[in-house]
Amino acid sequence: MKKTLLLCFCLLGIILNTSAQELEHSHRFNRKIEFPNIPGYRTLKCDFHMHTVFSDGNVWPSIRTQEAVKDGLDAISLTEHLEYQPHKDDIPHPDRNRAHNIAENSVSPEDLLVVRGAEITRSMPPGHCNAIFIQDANLLMDKDPLTVFREAKRQDAFVFWNHPNWTSQRPDGISKLDSMHHQLIDEGLLHGIEVVNDVTYSEEAFQLALDYNLTIMGTSDIHGLVDWAYEIPSGGHRPITLVMATERSPAAIKEALEAGRTVVWFNNLLLGKEAYLQPLVQSSLEVTGAAYQGKTIIAEIKINNSSDADLHLFNLTDFTFHAHSDLITLEAQSETTISVKTLEKLENFELKFQVLNALKAPKQHIEIILPIKIEEN
Repeated sequence: MKKTLLLCFCLLGIILNTSAQELEHSHRFNRKIEFPNIPGYRTLKCDFHMHTVFSDGNVWPSIRTQEAVKDGLDAISLTEHLEYQPHKDDIPHPDRNRAHNIAENSVSPEDLLVVRGAEITRSMPPGHCNAIFIQDANLLMDKDPLTVFREAKRQDAFVFWNHPNWTSQRPDGISKLDSMHHQLIDEGLLHGIEVVNDVTYSEEAFQLALDYNLTIMGTSDIHGLVDWAYEIPSGGHRPITLVMATERSPAAIKEALEAGRTVVWFNNLLLGKEAYLQPLVQSSLEVTGAAYQGKTIIAEIKINNSSDADLHLFNLTDFTFHAHSDLITLEAQSETTISVKTLEKLENFELKFQVLNALKAPKQHIEIILPIKIEEN
C-alpha cells in the first residue's frame, strides 16, 4: 500500500512538473510575429517568396496559407517558378495561376492577404526575379527575358531580384549588377532586391539597394515546411519583410513597397533604411518606470520591448550601470530593469544607445535615445 501511494505521488509530481514546463513554454513562446506600428504607418508582416508543389515546393498551397496565419503574417505571395516545373508528371497543370487561386480561396482576407505572383526563372543575367501584384502569370511565359519584364510592367507588377548572392549563379557569393540589371533599373522594370533569402544575408545586396534606391526585401523562399526549416517550435522565425503601409490592403502594401518603406527581420537582425528602421526600434521601446531607490543615487529604469526582436544596445552616454556592462540586451516581449549611476539626483536625463543588431547600411548601426523622467517617491 505504501509503495502504491509513493508511486502515485511520484506520478503526480511528474505530471505537475510536466504541466508546469508546458505552461512555461507556452507563456514564453508565441509564434505569431509581433512588431509595433511606427508614426504614420502600420507595420505589416509579409513573405513574398515561397513555393508549393506547383513548382519545386513540397506542400499544397493551403499549407502555405495555414503556416502564414499561424505566424501572424499579413500578406504572402506564392511565387511559383514559371519555367521550372519538376512535378509536372504528377501535377500537369498548365495554368501558372493555379497555386495562387487555391491559396486565395483557402483563407479569408481578414486573416491573410494573398498577392498574385510568379518567379521569372532565368540564368544570370538577370537571374531569378519575383513579379508580384501581377494579373496573369501565364502572360509572363516568353523566351526573351526583356519581353517578360516589360509584360510584368504592363501588368503594373512590383519586381524584385531574388537571391543575387546565390552561389549557383554567383560562385563568389557576391551580389553585383550586370549590364542587363542596369537596363532593367533604368527602364523601371526592377524595383527591389533580396538582401535576405532563406538563411543568407548579402551585405553587397544591401549596399546595392541603397545605391540604386531598390526596395530592401527579405524572404523565406520556403520549399518545405516552415516549422522544420526555421525550427519555429523551438523559438525560431522565418525571414520576413516588414512593410510600413498606410493601411492593411494590397494597394497600400504595393504603394509602400514602391516607396521603399521596408525593414527586414532575419535571425534577430533588423535591416533597413534609417528613416524606417530607427522609428521601428524606437517604437518598440517604452520606459515604463524610473525612480531612485531609497537613499541611493542609482536610478532604476524599467524598459519594455514590445517587438519580437531581442535588441542589443551599446551605451553611448557617460553614465555607467550598476549591474550591467555597456552592452545590454532587451529581450523580446519583455521588461528589463537597468540601474543607472547618475552621480547626483536628476529629475530627467537621456540614455543614448547604439543598436548593434539594427543596421541602416552594411556594418552601420542606428542609434536611439530614451528620455528618462524620474518619478517622485
